[in-house]
Amino acid sequence: MRVLITVQANETDAGKRLDQFLPEKIPEYSRSRIQEWIKSGRVRVNGVPQKPSFKLRAGETVDVEPGELPSLKAFAEDIPLEILHVDDDVIAVNKPAGVVVHAGAGRHSGTVVNALLHHFKTLSTAGGEERPGIVHRLDKDTSGVLLVARTDTAHRHLAAQFSNREVTKVYLALVQGQVRQAQGRIESRIMRDPVRRVRMTSRLGEGRPALTEYKVIERLPHSTFVEVRIGTGRTHQIRVHMASIGNPVMADTLYGARPAAYGRFFLHAYSIGFVSPGTGKPLTIVAPLPPDLENWLDDERRIIGSGFP
Repeated sequence: MRVLITVQANETDAGKRLDQFLPEKIPEYSRSRIQEWIKSGRVRVNGVPQKPSFKLRAGETVDVEPGELPSLKAFAEDIPLEILHVDDDVIAVNKPAGVVVHAGAGRHSGTVVNALLHHFKTLSTAGGEERPGIVHRLDKDTSGVLLVARTDTAHRHLAAQFSNREVTKVYLALVQGQVRQAQGRIESRIMRDPVRRVRMTSRLGEGRPALTEYKVIERLPHSTFVEVRIGTGRTHQIRVHMASIGNPVMADTLYGARPAAYGRFFLHAYSIGFVSPGTGKPLTIVAPLPPDLENWLDDERRIIGSGFP
């Protein structure tokens, strides 16, 4: 039986992108699912299929023919994996830049989860079939420590620590320009940018609470090397917060930084501290700065500054 959902754009919807408008009107469906329907022609504006970026006008009618997406289920792949720590409850890996943590829209292979399943066969199931073992995530182009639960009991234990802000997460970042204060605290709320949906923003004073603390490690001619600690784990949190004070992460063009020739932005999850689910004792895992970022830092140190104090 063919099911059709019909919604109409009003005056306040005028100018909204189609892929922004529909999740607001039919929130019971995920954004990724709606994106797939738009791209496959299941969404029509005044009877005509349109692109996700199509901007609506007041009074236009949008018809949606829901369709099922194939469920995502992680599978094992023989992919190299750097193990930093392993015990009966927890695995810590050093995620390389450019690798996604788990499968999602448009990406089913080459993930950290796929590699984990090859090396360890079974992980906790609390996160679902597409993300077994995953209790937190890192952006695709962020490298560093990633914790993984081996059992459902360990997963619940770790998830509670993250939820209660009991996990210590330390990042290293090279940010553009000179950070004014030697250390600081940023608490502006973070939400998805209503105009550019691929971004998050802290400019609107709305969204979820977020806490970022930073400390200057080294001042360089055109950049600042900082240690960053986060009390919350919002999407793109460090990138958004550092950009909000005028110092975006180097090469993070999504948040206003100039491009660079290093193939990624400069952000690394250096260490994570938590209580072991098995022993009840504190445990800290460290991932040293990778060679590409060490080389980038050395290149910045060799730059001759103009008027640098």
